Amino acid sequence: MPAEPARFVLTLACNDRRGIVAAVANSIASQGCNIVESAQYGDPETERFFMRVSFSAAATVTSESFRQGFTPVALGFDFDWQIHDLAVKPRVLILVSKFGHCLNDLLYRHEIGHLPMELVAVGSNHETMRRRVDAEGIPYIHWPVDKADKAAQESEVLGFVERERVDVVVLARYMQVLSVEMATVLHGRAINIHHSFLPSFVGAKPYHQAYERGVKLIGATAHYVTPILDGGPIIEQDVGRVDHSMSADTFVAIGRDIEATVLARAVKFHLEHRVLINGERTVVFR
Repeated sequence: MPAEPARFVLTLACNDRRGIVAAVANSIASQGCNIVESAQYGDPETERFFMRVSFSAAATVTSESFRQGFTPVALGFDFDWQIHDLAVKPRVLILVSKFGHCLNDLLYRHEIGHLPMELVAVGSNHETMRRRVDAEGIPYIHWPVDKADKAAQESEVLGFVERERVDVVVLARYMQVLSVEMATVLHGRAINIHHSFLPSFVGAKPYHQAYERGVKLIGATAHYVTPILDGGPIIEQDVGRVDHSMSADTFVAIGRDIEATVLARAVKFHLEHRVLINGERTVVFR
């Protein structure tokens, strides 16, 4: 029985010019690989080109062998590029505080195989969600925060990330603002869910802010973490309709459902290597 073909995803960004798609396709084909999905986008404002290609290959092809064959093309076009072996699932750490709706949704999607990830652990500054996580047989780590020395707690988390080779940190309503240092270390690999439709209503109690302003739509925003509070490149958003008859608590309840869905979609896009950062924005190949 023949071996199953290997599957890879190639992502790249570069200054836009003629011939990129042809050169990429020819290089992939020359290595005995077959393109099964391809998407590209040229940004007319920044004149940057972005591409994601999924392809199958003989079992003898590895990430390293493909890298060697593709490097001449990458150097010729000055690609910022990565090759991902889909047999290797990204290693994920979820951080949570006391609100469990986003965590519960991620755990369920992980259980049914909807999210292609290896869930290394769930970490928290509280013990609130321990029983829920223990029930899944997933390690739960309590990292309490001492307000007088928050840097010590962040050092523990980052030490874990490094030791366990964590690829992605998901902030599932983790109610701690990451320091500039921690946000910088996790650049491009920490995803947060903001319980509002950014860029409006930044900071604490955004649904209550929205209620006071009498908005007719509320939403949630998943974005990459940067040193700028709630200012990182946006991956995914969604909204729900509200009206004058609803209380602020109703806004919150509706918002929780949206948060869970938006965060799960953003995490899935990231895990499938569909998100490329374009300055302060993102290109998302759905």
